[in-house]
Amino acid sequence: MERSVFYISDGTAITAEVLGHAVLSQFPVDITSFTLPFVETETRAEAVCQQINDIYQRTGSRPLVFYSIVSPKIREIIHSSEGFCQDIVRALVAPLQDELGMNPVHVANLTHGLTEHNLLKYDARIAAIDYTLAHDDGISLRNLDQAQVILLGVSRCGKTPTSLYLAMQFGIRAANYPFTADDMDNLQLPPAIKAYQHKLFGLTINPDRLAAIREGRRENSRYASMRQCRLELAEVEALYRKNQIRYLNTTNHSVEEIATKILDTLGLSRRMY
Repeated sequence: MERSVFYISDGTAITAEVLGHAVLSQFPVDITSFTLPFVETETRAEAVCQQINDIYQRTGSRPLVFYSIVSPKIREIIHSSEGFCQDIVRALVAPLQDELGMNPVHVANLTHGLTEHNLLKYDARIAAIDYTLAHDDGISLRNLDQAQVILLGVSRCGKTPTSLYLAMQFGIRAANYPFTADDMDNLQLPPAIKAYQHKLFGLTINPDRLAAIREGRRENSRYASMRQCRLELAEVEALYRKNQIRYLNTTNHSVEEIATKILDTLGLSRRMY
């Protein structure tokens, strides 16, 4: 089954996408998605409505529409379309309004906009991203006292994407350090890193998966050979065990799952933005 899906918002549409994806992941359906942020005027809303109707007329299947819009008039326009429309925020706001005994503040962009409420959190996230970029791939071993987590692992096991995800999504200052082929003869933790053992978290991966990833970067090289991948991973995992460093095999995990497991294992607070 294939359906068109619209994520519509008067803000960034991030919330609509996240909740929509979460719900649709429960169904075995192929989707063609359209993300439409900043639907703030009636003219734009009418154009979106027409786009939804055109797809319905062409395919005979109602597009699925997840939307988060403050303006009653614009909501009405979207809801008048031929789509199967779900107001993802209001579905939760109404029962919360009854429970809390207060009316919601109907202001666009409160979730992801740069409002006064979000400004300090935004600055903290930017600082975390700056720190993570400056400490990627062992570029710098200075100021590790400011790191909240230090990721270890061989080349191409997922350190950089995980570090950046932690910084961008949760405002976590993440450093990462690579173990190279030249390290394997006498593999040990650098003194600057060993001093922060409570912040260390190791990543590993299955040798065949690592070889496939490396082959895409350096075809037919020693770096990508199965033998080299097995050697490096065996040495690094032995280092983790020797130094009692907690670690995770990333082979069958998405970057979101890896980051969440790290936060849970190290007891780090999730900062939502």
